[in-house]
Amino acid sequence: MRILHTSDWHLGRSFHREGLLGHQGVFMDHLLEVVEAERVDVVVVAGDVYDRALPQVDAVRLLGDTLARLAASRASVVISSGNHDSAQRLGFGSPLMDVAGVHIRTDAASVGKAIMLADEHGEVAVHALPYLDPTALLEPWSLPARSHEIVLTEAMRRVNADLALRPGVRSVVLAHAFVAGAEPSESERDISVGGVSRVPTSVFDGIDYVALGHLHGRQVLADHLRYSGSPLAYSFGEIGQVKGTWLLDLGPDGVASSDFIEAPVPRRLAAITGELEVLLADPALAVHEHDWVQVTLTDPLRPAQAMERLRRRFEHTLVLQFAPTGASPAVRSQAPLAGRSAHDITLDFVADLRGIPATEEESALLLDACDACCDDPDLDVSVGSA
Repeated sequence: MRILHTSDWHLGRSFHREGLLGHQGVFMDHLLEVVEAERVDVVVVAGDVYDRALPQVDAVRLLGDTLARLAASRASVVISSGNHDSAQRLGFGSPLMDVAGVHIRTDAASVGKAIMLADEHGEVAVHALPYLDPTALLEPWSLPARSHEIVLTEAMRRVNADLALRPGVRSVVLAHAFVAGAEPSESERDISVGGVSRVPTSVFDGIDYVALGHLHGRQVLADHLRYSGSPLAYSFGEIGQVKGTWLLDLGPDGVASSDFIEAPVPRRLAAITGELEVLLADPALAVHEHDWVQVTLTDPLRPAQAMERLRRRFEHTLVLQFAPTGASPAVRSQAPLAGRSAHDITLDFVADLRGIPATEEESALLLDACDACCDDPDLDVSVGSA
């Protein structure tokens, strides 16, 4: 059985206010091409299909179109919900979609109930575990304590009870979790309970293949235990990650072969550092002029209109940071606020932030702004005197 493992689509997500739906649509086209070109038997999606519990209309439309295309393809589809998904919204219509070979599991009540598929070597039991909230399941499942390890251990107890009734049947599990040994990215939402989020790999012992979701970088914890990662980068911390899907052949005795299929990169990410004038003039940086860019300026004094000037060359500059060369930790003014005018306080703030005082023009603009906040526009009140 040929399996294509993907996860963390986060449909509808933006990247520093830049919409990604078009780029996500490119990935969906790629996914369908891989299904046909590689003769995939089943596509498994391990959670976080949407980026939010109430997805935007265009994201719902993209998922609906993708599922219709997958239903018409050669592959079956198994999808589980993640911590970003609404179980009710993603799971709507799942009994009807089962008939079309698209199996969506979002309800904890489905845990332990297998989706049965088959190939030339016999049956394969696929258990799609939705994201399991330890708090929500503490009482319904009579858990001894509230933790991800405990709730997933109980889920796998139910899975193994089902598998015990199917001797000789191979097994695939989808799980949306933070498994020990994996490395997180900065774009995932924290799911820790009591400061603990990791689940030991031993929870999944005995399963032929575990398709993991939640972490956005591809990772191999064991030959049978992998994260596919997200199809797109969702933070600048993911610059070094190669995005894509795992293509695996499940033989009669488990995973027989695996390959990572790289996803298209509609726009690359870049992080550049240096003084403003150098960055604007350096010919070697021409390769980043159409990338999404994070800039860290090292000028000793903060340049004026830095973002505007950067975007004239790097039109997709999204993040601007400052790390002045040789700067010591900032020491804020300790002068008391009481009795000082709002204008004086804003001037101190500008000087602390930039390292140089405001110009006469800037000072006049700040004075107008302070006056506009007063009941008497001709009076720049002192803090505490109003």
